[in-house]
Formats: sequence, C-alpha cells, structure tokens
Amino acid sequence: MKIDLTDTTASKINNALVQGRRAIGTPTIGMVLTLVIVTDEEHAYDALKAANEASREHPSRKLVVIKRVSRSPRERAGARLDAEVRVGTSAGAGETVVLRLYGDVIDHAQSVVLPLLLPDAPVVVWWPVGSPASPEKDPLGALGQRRVTDAYSAEDPLAELTSRAAHYAPGDTDLAWTRVTPWRSMLAAALDQQHGDIRSAEVTGEGYNPSSELLAMWLADRLGIPVKRTVSDGPGLTAVRLETGNGPIVLDRPNGSLATLCMPGQPDRSVALQRRDTSELLAEELRRLDPDVIYESALKYGVDRLGKAEAAPAKPVAAEPQQQAEDVAPAAPAKKPSGKKAAGK
Repeated sequence: MKIDLTDTTASKINNALVQGRRAIGTPTIGMVLTLVIVTDEEHAYDALKAANEASREHPSRKLVVIKRVSRSPRERAGARLDAEVRVGTSAGAGETVVLRLYGDVIDHAQSVVLPLLLPDAPVVVWWPVGSPASPEKDPLGALGQRRVTDAYSAEDPLAELTSRAAHYAPGDTDLAWTRVTPWRSMLAAALDQQHGDIRSAEVTGEGYNPSSELLAMWLADRLGIPVKRTVSDGPGLTAVRLETGNGPIVLDRPNGSLATLCMPGQPDRSVALQRRDTSELLAEELRRLDPDVIYESALKYGVDRLGKAEAAPAKPVAAEPQQQAEDVAPAAPAKKPSGKKAAGK
C-alpha cells in the first residue's frame, strides 16, 4: 500500500502510517530499529532496494531523506515537505517513508526525522553516497547509535579513509570494512593452523578499492609486520600473501567468486569467496550496534604507513628535448683542449 502526501507535516505522516497498518490488517508494530537513509534522488532507488532486502532479516522503519536542491531563489526561500508512505509488501519487512525536502527544510532535516523515529528502538543512519566528514557531528548522524558510510563511493577513497580516521567516533563503520569480513575470517582460520613466525604480508587489489587498504592495515596492526600494498586489475580484492617461517600462505581470488587457499604442507583447496551485494553488507552491519573496536584500530593505523608497490610502473611524461637532456642525462666531463689550442693559449 502506498500513500502520497504533498506539502505535509510529521504528524500527518504518522497518521498515514497508522492508517496504512490498519488497512493491511497489522495494527501492531513489530520492528526492531529505525534505519535513516540519507541520499540523493539518483541513488535513492538502489539504496531503498538494498534496505528492503536487509529488512527481511531486520524488520525496521526506513526513513529515506532526499534533499531536493531548488533552482530559483523563490523556491529556495520556501519550505515544503513531500512524503511517500509505503506499508505491506512494497516496503519489505516493515515500513518505508520517503521524505523529499525542499527549501529551508533541508537545513533542518533532523526536526522532520525526529518525530518519525520508533520509540525505544535503536537508530542507524546510513549514507550510501556523499557522507559528511564527521558523521557524529552531522545533525542526522547525531540521532543514531550506529553511523554507516561507504568510502568506495567517494571520489578519492584513500583520502576518505584518512578523513574517517581523523573524525572517528564510537559507532562509526564503513561498508568498505564490511566487505573484507570473509577475507579476515579465512585468513584468521589459516593462521590458526600455522605456528611459524609471520614475517611479512602483501595485499593485492584494485587501485581505488579502500577495502584493500583496510585489510592491509588490519594485518599490519594485528600482526605487527610490514605489509605491502600491490595494485592489480581486480575485481576488488584479488590476493593476500603471508610469508611465514614454514612457507607462504596465499589466498588468491582472481575472478571475484572462487578463491584458492595455499598453505605449507597441505593441498590447495578451493573456497567460496563471492563478492556480496549491498543488502548483505547492510544486513551484517545491522546485526551489531556496539562500537567496532577492531575497525577503529585498523582505521587509525594509517594508510600512509603501508608500503605500496604498483603493478606496472607508469611511463614518464615526455619532456622537452632540451629539458629532458638537462634533467636526465648527467653532465658530460669537460674535454681537454687539443695540443694546438693549448699551445696557442
């Protein structure tokens, strides 16, 4: 069931939710949390689809906040709130309210969301794209116990990780960190079977994939070893190599679905390491509402402390002939004058 409200208020939206529940025959509320999704019109459909799939594991009230930027000064001076209330099968397991904010209401989005939160239920705020520099200090982020971002959607993922480390607060997490959970589990299980000293590690993945940096920082932070970051063509994370006293441990995933685990003294084995959808990542983050201290420790290790090695060195840009000769070629030693010239002098 879908109810459209134009130029509405929070009280009218609450009344529409009650009306919708009665219409479908479920007057009681059986939801465990409120999920606030802050996004734009372009990414709203994909974000809501992922949230609906995740709500089948975590029934929730989903509040989608879309800030519509007005073009004319007259529209920017006004204030309007449009809402779309969905209940039943179209809202997954729970309820969905799509909020479109216009004008001055954009600067006071928290005052619109606050009356719509479920009473006595935790709040999770998720930014699929365009997350603030400090999620905890954001007006909407301050409403949540957990704040979920995604560094992969940023223009510069490595700079985004540095910013996340500088503004980290308990309750922050990132889907780039969630993507490496199967890798961390597999590597931890492999290290439990090996008792040799771990000397170094190498993480291989795409160049602009922050999950590779987070996995490398996790290994360096927990094991206290030098970790080299190598760039590959992907997709995503492709391989991890650990040098131990008994021999190398290699977890290689060249195709993004099936990986091969090689350990000293054991036959190679194939393990399922499928790349997961956003809905699975979001569902994993909704399972826990306490601060992730392991993520905090790995994030604060620092990207700059990793040793990086490119897969293929970039070709230098061709300089001007005269400048290239001066910059590259060493200065030739001065020749001795010939006998006639020396005699003349």
